[in-house]
Amino acid sequence: MTTTARHKTSTNTGTGRAAATSRTRPAAATTATRAGGGAESVDPAELPVRPGEEPWTSEEVAELHAELIGELERLQAEIDASEAAITGLMRDSNDGAGDDQVDAGTKNISRESELALANNARDSLAQTERALLRLEGVGFGVCESCGQAIGKARVQAFPRATLCVQCKAKQERR
Repeated sequence: MTTTARHKTSTNTGTGRAAATSRTRPAAATTATRAGGGAESVDPAELPVRPGEEPWTSEEVAELHAELIGELERLQAEIDASEAAITGLMRDSNDGAGDDQVDAGTKNISRESELALANNARDSLAQTERALLRLEGVGFGVCESCGQAIGKARVQAFPRATLCVQCKAKQERR
């Protein structure tokens, strides 16, 4: 599922209430499960490494794949919980008769905080889905900016990485 399609299913409706996503499982996780786990189809020898690094092993690829699947499931559960909390907060905002300004402000801050957490989880979910699709397809471990290997250690530490350390540092300086 593309990022745009996913965000359309989980954005606010005209009534001001958050729409719950109908998905119970991320698209990439479903695809990987149907494909027999996905990690078995990846040839570790094809994954790039930096000079001086050991090549990927099948066990490392399977571990990375399982980690990404677990992260997908965790993020989806986090999003579902946040959306339920947002729905509750939106419902509670209507019965604020008699609330003073501090109570109303506290409710607004709680809603904004929960919305921010849900949006961050959605962004992380999109990055994780993309990393899983790249691992199962092509381009995993290759810097999207310079085309060089990202580095095995960096990918193991942060599987959603799409840039090598040098390109990421350049991006952050801008």
